[in-house]
Amino acid sequence: MVLLHVLFEHAAGYALFAVREVEEISLLLPQVEESILNIGKFHSIVRLVAFSPFRSAQSALENVNAISEGILHEDLRLLLETNLPAKKKKALLGVSDAKIGAAVQEELGYQCQTGGVVAEITRGIRLHFHTLVKGLTAQSASKAQLGLGHSYSRAKVKFNVNRVDNMIIQSISLLDQLDKDINTFSMRVREWYGYHFPELIKIVSDNYTYCRLAKCIGNRKELSEESLEGLEEIVMDSAKAQAILDASRSSMGMDISPIDLINIESFSSRVISLSEYRKGLQEYLRSKMSQVAPSLSALIGEVVGARLISHAGSLTNLAKYPASTVQILGAEKALFRALKTHGNTPKYGLIFHSTFIGRAATRNKGRISRYLANKCTIASRIDCFSDVPTSVFGDKLREQVEERLAFYETGDPPRKNLDVMKEAMVEATEVAAGIKKKEKKKKKREKRRLEALAVAAAAEEAENSVLETTMEVEENEPEPKKKKKKKQQQETSLGENGLAEEPLPKKQKKLAQEEPPQSDKKKKKKKVKEED
Repeated sequence: MVLLHVLFEHAAGYALFAVREVEEISLLLPQVEESILNIGKFHSIVRLVAFSPFRSAQSALENVNAISEGILHEDLRLLLETNLPAKKKKALLGVSDAKIGAAVQEELGYQCQTGGVVAEITRGIRLHFHTLVKGLTAQSASKAQLGLGHSYSRAKVKFNVNRVDNMIIQSISLLDQLDKDINTFSMRVREWYGYHFPELIKIVSDNYTYCRLAKCIGNRKELSEESLEGLEEIVMDSAKAQAILDASRSSMGMDISPIDLINIESFSSRVISLSEYRKGLQEYLRSKMSQVAPSLSALIGEVVGARLISHAGSLTNLAKYPASTVQILGAEKALFRALKTHGNTPKYGLIFHSTFIGRAATRNKGRISRYLANKCTIASRIDCFSDVPTSVFGDKLREQVEERLAFYETGDPPRKNLDVMKEAMVEATEVAAGIKKKEKKKKKREKRRLEALAVAAAAEEAENSVLETTMEVEENEPEPKKKKKKKQQQETSLGENGLAEEPLPKKQKKLAQEEPPQSDKKKKKKKVKEED
C-alpha cells in the first residue's frame, strides 16, 4: 500500500509527517474533519517523521523565496531524500503548493498530490504544529512567523531600489491632478481679475503668463511707460507689452480696492508656485522613467509611458499584457459599451496621446496604433527583464514606427525587424559593457575609500594605544634622585629679603669650604660681642 507523507513548510523549518494507513474516503468524512480540531484524535491520524529547522533568519528567507518561486532548495532536497522511502513508487508526497510539488516530482521523482485529503491534513497540522514538534511553543512559533513575514516583505519591497515603478505611478497621478487644479485656479484668477482688467484675457491666452501679469500689473491705472520693460520680460514680446499698456489706458473694467488687489495677487502667486512645482515634477518623472523604463520612454515619451505603467499597476504587469490589451488600455468603457451594443470596438486608448497617431492619416490611425502597441509591448518587456536598462532598443523601435508611417504615406518599404534587432543587440552590448566598466570603477573607488578610512582608523587606534601605554609608564615610574651638591650650590637660593644671592668668587668658595662649620653657640657669642 502507498504510504502518504505530508510536507509542511513553517517559519521555523520544514516538517515531514506520515499519515496512518487509513482509506482516503474515510478521511474525507465529516466526522474526521471535525476530529482534526481535537489534538488527541489528530495524533492518531498523523505522526511526525522528521523536522529540519532553519539555521538562521537569512536561511529561512532564502528557503521562503525558493518556495514562492517554485524552486527546490537544497535544505528541502536533503530532508526529502533522507526521510522518504527509497522505493519511490511506494511513496506519495502531499504538498500544499502545486509549484513546489511539480519541482519535487521533476527533480526527485516522487509522486505529489495537492488538494482533497492533503488540504484537510495540512489544515490540522497548521493548527496543532507547536504541539506536534517537541521543544516548540506557540509563542516561539508565532514570533518566527512574524519575523520571517517582516523580512520577506522587506526583501520584496527592496528588490531593486533603482527600478521601483511606484514612484512613477505616484508622480504621474500627481501630475494629472496638478494639471486639473492649476487649470481650475487659473480660470478663477481670470474671472476675478477680469472684473478690473477684462481686455487682458484676449491679449494673453497662457494661464501661467496671465497669473504673472496679474501679479505684476496690480492696479491698471498705475501702469506707465516705465513698467513696459517688466511686461516685456514676462510676455517676451514688445508688441504684446505695448498692447497691454494701451488696453489699460482705455479699459472698460471697474475700479478695485487695495484689499481686493492684495487677495488677487496672493492667489496668483500661489498658482505661479504650483505651476513651477509642476515643471520640477515633470523633470523628476523624466529622470525616473529614464532609470526604470528607458526603452518605453524613448519610444512613446515619458508621460504616455508613465500613464501606461500607472494604468497597468506596475511595469511587470504591463510587460505581461499582450499587444492587443496595450492598444486599448484606458478605453475599457468604450470597449465594453461596443461589445454590449454590438458596435465598433475602439482602435486606441492611452497611446492616442502619442505623436505617431496624431501624424497618421485618418484611415491609417487604427493600423499605426496596432503597430505602436506591438512595439510598446516589446519595449516594456525589454525594460522589465533586462539586467542593464538602456534606451538603445527604444530608439530602434521608434525608427521602425517612423519607417512604418512613411510606408503608409509614400509606400517606401521599411527594414525587416530581424535586421533592426541585430543592430540593436550589437549597440546594446557595447553600451552595457561601458556601463559595467563604470560600475566596476565606481566600486573600486568606493573600496579604496573604505580601505583608506580603515587604515586611518587603525592608525588612530595605534596612536591612542601608544599614548595610553606612555601615560601608564609615566605613572608607574619612581621619583627622580636628588641632584649632586654642586648643582644644588649652583642653583640660586633666595635670601631673607627675597633677592637672589650673588655667586661667590673661587677663593672665597675655597675658604668657605676649608672653614669648619661653626656651632650655633659660637655664632650667638659672636653676635653678643658685636652688640657690646
